[in-house]
Formats: sequence, C-alpha cells, structure tokens
Amino acid sequence: MKTSMINLQGITKTYDGQMILDDLNLDIYENSFVTLLGPSGCGKTTTLRIIGGFEKPDKGTVLFQGKDITALPPYKRELNTVFQKYALFPHMTIEENIAFGLKIKNKSKQYIRDKITYALKLVNMAGYEKRMPDSLSGGQQQRIAIARAIVNEPKVLLLDEPLGALDLKLRQDMQYELIRMKKELGITFVYVTHDQEEALTMSDHIIVMNQGYIQQQGSPEKIYNEPENAFVADFIGESNIISATFIKDEVVEILGKRFACVDKGFGVNRPIDVVIRPEDVDLLPEGQGTLDGVVSHLIFKGVHYEMEVQAGGFEWLVHSTDMFPVGAKVSIHVDPFDIQIMNKPESEDEEAMGVHE
Repeated sequence: MKTSMINLQGITKTYDGQMILDDLNLDIYENSFVTLLGPSGCGKTTTLRIIGGFEKPDKGTVLFQGKDITALPPYKRELNTVFQKYALFPHMTIEENIAFGLKIKNKSKQYIRDKITYALKLVNMAGYEKRMPDSLSGGQQQRIAIARAIVNEPKVLLLDEPLGALDLKLRQDMQYELIRMKKELGITFVYVTHDQEEALTMSDHIIVMNQGYIQQQGSPEKIYNEPENAFVADFIGESNIISATFIKDEVVEILGKRFACVDKGFGVNRPIDVVIRPEDVDLLPEGQGTLDGVVSHLIFKGVHYEMEVQAGGFEWLVHSTDMFPVGAKVSIHVDPFDIQIMNKPESEDEEAMGVHE
C-alpha cells in the first residue's frame, strides 16, 4: 500500500478575481516522481507554490503526512524547492551556497563538509567547491541548485520548470540525472513542466492540468495511450481527433465507415470523439483497408516518415516507417485497440473540467 505524502483538499485560489485553481483535490504518494503538466496559466506552478508554502490558498487544506501545514511558512516545511531561476548567491562559493541552509540549522562543520562532498558527488560536480557561480554554465548552476536543496534532506523536492533555460542536449542529460538522483535519494519529486516529452520521460505519475482543473492523472503510458478527453489527447503528443458515432458495443462509425473497436458502454448511435495516434494508423494499398484516401504531404523525420492523408474529408496525420509518396492512393486500417473512444463535452464548462465517464 502506497503512503500518501501530500494531500491537497479543496484548494481554491484566485488572483485579481480570476480563478486559478477551483476546488483542487490531489494526493501525492511517497517516493514517487509526480509531474504537474499543462500549458501556461493552467495552475500547475500555483499548485507547486501552495505545496511549498510560497502561496496560501483562499480555501482548502494542505496536509503533509497527515498534518495540516496550510499556514506553515516554507522554511518550516520538510521540503525544498528548485526554481527555474537558480537563485544561487553570486558572492558565495559553491560550497558556501550548498552549506547555507545547513549553517542556519547549526549543523557541525564536519557534518556540513561531509554533506557538501556527498551532494557534489551526487550531481557529478565534485571538485567545484571553491568556484564562484558566475564561472559555471547554466547546467552546472542548475546542478548546484539541486545539490543545495538535497543536502537539507527534504522528504519532498519541488522543481519548478528547472530545466527550462537549458539547451536541448543539456536538458536531456539533466533529465537522466534527475531520474538517477530520485532513485538514489528515495525522496518524493514533484515536478512542474509544460514539456510533454519531459513529463513522459521522467515521471511515474503525471497530472495533466488545464484552466485550474485536473484533466487526467495516471502513469505516462496510460496518459498517452488512453487519454480521457480531447484536451489530453491533443496536449500529450500528436493525435487524430475525429467526431464519430458509437454504433454499438465494439463498433464505431468514423467518417462514414465502420471500424471495430474494443470499447463498450457508450450507448447506441451516440455522438462521440475518437482519438487515433499517428503511429497507430496503418497505410495499405488502395482498397485493402477500411477507408481510402490520397497522400497529400510527406516529411522524412529520421526515425519515421510523417505523412498527411486526405481520407473521408479529414486530414489524417500518419507516422510510419513505410513511405508512400505524395499522390499515392492508399487505404487506412486501424486495429480495434488503437481506437480510443471519448465522450463529447456538452458545454464549455464541461470541456474545461475534462468531464468524462
């Protein structure tokens, strides 16, 4: 049984009359890597800041291991935060930066020395003790900011878009570093990003947010393969999202053609949306699939070809290792378990809340 580390209960937050979080309820479990994922303004950073104590909710309760910490200031919480702006003290050496929190806690000199050595080794920065922050690259500064956080032995490490300012290669390196550190330290990570690939790569639990609501949460595989609404499907990777009709259990009509699916319980002749990932669309010679079309666009992406296929009045996005040239007449086939059925939201409010069955 997993132990709940942090509980957010009925968290509501407004800024200047604008609702940022609306009755948010969330459990974060011990020793997990949880990512809050969503577009700018979705409420993910506000959620993190409320957990960290940098913001107070208008309504609701923050529990940490069962204790109410809603009114506790950040320095009294058993967690540390690493921001995108690394906030290293420019006039202090690296070891002085890392030791800062420990000195406030009146730890012994030997304890502090041992902790600095351990932390620098953990972030692959041994030997940098006497350097000044301005002599380090962005990636190195980020490692030091993480080292400074982990020497305080927090039970939870909060990371607010910590890799946002780094170039792609450095970001990928740091993603692997963070996964390794998480395993070594055995602490709970709560990570904020708008980068879907980053979330899928690093997390064991993703919380997709939009307009102050949780749209869906679960493992990276579940979020990607079984999106519960059009927002999640569109935000996590690329998708073909098509209005369709659920004819009956295990039969769906897409663009006038009937496809087998595995879903049940959506009613009879009911309007729904289907999600089909580009890599799940199989292209066959004309007449051999369910829906015929013509290739209208082709790009070579290295690992696969990206094609657009006009079929049934819809522009299908297709990723395949098989290449069909522009103008080729093709036929679309989709395996039943690769067709994801979703309820249509009945109003804009339902759409924002990610209402689904």
